[in-house]
Amino acid sequence: MPAPLSVPNRSMRRLFLGRQGIAPVRPGFDKARLAELVERLGYVQVDSINVVERAHHLILFAREPRYRRELLAELLERDRRLFEHWTHDASILPVSYFPHWRHRFEDASAGLARRYLKKRLGRDPKKLLDAVRKRIRREGPLRSRDFESDGSVKRGPWWSWTQEKSALEYLWHSGELGISHRDDFQKVYDRIENVVPARERRRRIGREASIAWKCREAVTRLGAATPAEIAAFWGSFSLTDARAWVEVEEKAGRLIPVAIETADGSKPRTRMARPDFLESLEAAPRAPRGMRLLSPFDPVIRDRKRTAWLFGFHYRIEVFVPAAQREYGYYVMPILEGDRLTGRIDLKTHRETSHLEVKGLWWEPGVAVTAARKEALRRCLDRLARFVGVREVRSLGAAWRKAGTRKRPK
Repeated sequence: MPAPLSVPNRSMRRLFLGRQGIAPVRPGFDKARLAELVERLGYVQVDSINVVERAHHLILFAREPRYRRELLAELLERDRRLFEHWTHDASILPVSYFPHWRHRFEDASAGLARRYLKKRLGRDPKKLLDAVRKRIRREGPLRSRDFESDGSVKRGPWWSWTQEKSALEYLWHSGELGISHRDDFQKVYDRIENVVPARERRRRIGREASIAWKCREAVTRLGAATPAEIAAFWGSFSLTDARAWVEVEEKAGRLIPVAIETADGSKPRTRMARPDFLESLEAAPRAPRGMRLLSPFDPVIRDRKRTAWLFGFHYRIEVFVPAAQREYGYYVMPILEGDRLTGRIDLKTHRETSHLEVKGLWWEPGVAVTAARKEALRRCLDRLARFVGVREVRSLGAAWRKAGTRKRPK
């Protein structure tokens, strides 16, 4: 076999960031452009943590400073061009992907039935599921709290969910219900035919064809990837499936190996890419100038190992780490400048006093803290404060005085 194509680290970073929607801002931004951005990403993760802002809003704002929440709500709740379901976690996806999720519904239905129907749905799961179905057919979209009004609900061991909440989640994961919208971030469930347009519900795609589509789409968004990275991207098929697909594609000449230089100069990482990879590198947009802050759930940093060797940036989310054991802070956002991750900042939005608090700031080794960089961060924080709806940024001066450099990687 020929030696893998050697790829400069910075060229790969540019390609990866461009595929992840980090690109120069184009004139004009509207609902169609937002739908295009979600399509480019593949999915946008949804998370309940609201210390700064919800993850999906931060992810989209990091790519488009003119992003507006109401545009996303229209695409999801009125136009039905997007829907909410599961990748590696709860996510917003283009509705055109719905047919590829049918196999996930089938797998989820069987898996959940084995794991917790009787444990979490009580002694008569069928009766409970039928009762939930009937209420939604009769009353329309409902929240889990709408089943708690009579005070007779029973709570199970899973996050103190009621049996009715477990039933709603089972019906959602298995594709029978959809998320109509969210009410103060709480899911509002409805029949799937009221959430996903008929044209997408009617489409049928075989399991093998669906896995092949997901593998191709993962490689497109990652630029180059291993079978493990391909399988992890959507979180909806096995590593064995990904390996089998890569083997077939490589033999057919539709994938080639590439050796990507690492940020620290260690052994290059071999990944599989499409044959037009060199052309893709040349066509990759330059990373936009300026500074932006990434959500801890941003897809650019989701794969921590990839982030470490590609950017030289060691990161972990510490929201689930006890306070005394945290290295940095609760909600630490990586700082992206061009194609480099240059630091991290711990932030908290105080809505009652209308300010964004800077709790901590750390720069990567070798990053010069110049007046221009300070000014860029100040402007970046001002933009974020306006986006989350508060009047000012506080404690930045104190953070500057105490700012350190990255601690040793774990």
